[in-house]
Amino acid sequence: MSAADEILDVVDENDHVIGQAPRGEIYAKGLLHRCVFVLARDAEDRIFVHRRTPVKLVFPSLYDMFVGGVVGAGESYDDAALREAEEELGVSGLDRPAPLFPFLYESADGAQRWWSYVYEVRCTLPVNPQVEEVAWHAFLPREEVERRLATWEWVPDGLAAYERLKAR
Repeated sequence: MSAADEILDVVDENDHVIGQAPRGEIYAKGLLHRCVFVLARDAEDRIFVHRRTPVKLVFPSLYDMFVGGVVGAGESYDDAALREAEEELGVSGLDRPAPLFPFLYESADGAQRWWSYVYEVRCTLPVNPQVEEVAWHAFLPREEVERRLATWEWVPDGLAAYERLKAR
């Protein structure tokens, strides 16, 4: 099954499930759905940063300071956060990510919108990111991430989540 065929829950303005549809249809029609963002820190408190592969359906080749993705049909935010963190970091046995806060992401042009939940996890395991998802990766100190905000092209939803996280 391709990523575009994956079935996701469609939600309303209050994040209540109102139906289901394939991911490709959700993206094409701009339907509200759910996503998770997991900030992964290593033992030295550095942040896992990566560049997405050019074949990603959304935001190809852009940098991100979160691992994560869409919440599958019938899946909880918590389960999706653990699944996505383990998949993208290429680890198993990760502690369950700690939920921090939800928010409704809306792109500047209003074409992209999804309910989002931000999490944090400590990853002391050696990472082996999925080559289908991650083109480059490193654990960077927060100060380095801050310096790179102005020079690298970041995924806009991750940047929105990061700005909200910093404001907390």
